[in-house]
Amino acid sequence: MIGFALFGCGRIGRMHARNLHAHPGAELVTCFDVAGPAAAAVAAELGVPQAQSVDEVLANPRVRAVFIASSTDTHVDLIARSVQAGKAVLCEKPVDLDIARVDACWQAIAGLQPLVMLGFNRRFDPSFRALRDRLAAGEIGRLEQVVITSRDPAPPPPAYIAVSGGLFRDMTIHDFDLARFLAGDIVEVQAMGANLIDPTIQAQGDIDAAMLVMRAASGALVHINNSRRCAYGYDQRIEAFGEAGMLQAHNQHPTTVEAWGGARTRAMDPVPHFFIERYADAYRSELDHFIDCVNTGAAPLAGFAEGREALRLADAALDSMKSGRAVRLA
Repeated sequence: MIGFALFGCGRIGRMHARNLHAHPGAELVTCFDVAGPAAAAVAAELGVPQAQSVDEVLANPRVRAVFIASSTDTHVDLIARSVQAGKAVLCEKPVDLDIARVDACWQAIAGLQPLVMLGFNRRFDPSFRALRDRLAAGEIGRLEQVVITSRDPAPPPPAYIAVSGGLFRDMTIHDFDLARFLAGDIVEVQAMGANLIDPTIQAQGDIDAAMLVMRAASGALVHINNSRRCAYGYDQRIEAFGEAGMLQAHNQHPTTVEAWGGARTRAMDPVPHFFIERYADAYRSELDHFIDCVNTGAAPLAGFAEGREALRLADAALDSMKSGRAVRLA
């Protein structure tokens, strides 16, 4: 049984707290949030102590691992302090919004040979993982093209946009990681962005729609399309095309029942509303994997380096959108 502490008790932190509480291989020892009432609510719901400081959490000998689900601007400090306290770390994406701070964090902890995993949960989605495994097994031969579709049901509030780091670092970063998971290292990025949905997003200097084309070191091409609004729900799909065929992972539905009639055919239940519902299984599998890594010492499927590379692609996409040119990566 691995003792966990949770940093951050907002929407996603509460979901992680419940998963930790329910996992047979984990014990949620304590939780902390700078917003005391948020931590108090999690503590009361799950019957765990609420810590009063980061120092209290890290000094607790029962805590072997920490789950960081706090705001992005706290990640670097919490990762470094947790590793220096001898804890394994599972941290929500991104490591930070600034690549220099990411590199400084790694320099501070690399000598400690840390176990740090980034929460790129889509690697653990059963359908996406099966697609990747079948691709790696050679089912469609040499990979030539990947299409990743990711569209949110509705724009986030202005307060969220203000601290998000922009669409590429906040939303597309999951797709950048998926692109690397499926196609390997990316060597060229070309991005276009637009404001088609919410004027308040444009007023804050961000975009609400994007399309990207990327080239992998293997030569495979990757297309990512994003939107901050989708009328039919949370749209999450992958297509991998190769010399011998194609693999697709479709949207999920509560049931497989289809309705046929005079007004419509093949009508199905709506897709999940948003990410917590859509990726519920992925979040649980992500935790399973991290606990296995803590128990065995194995390297995580999405480590610190994967977090850095996804941010590097986000920065390249922003450069490409601003310059109108493709950006080559070393």
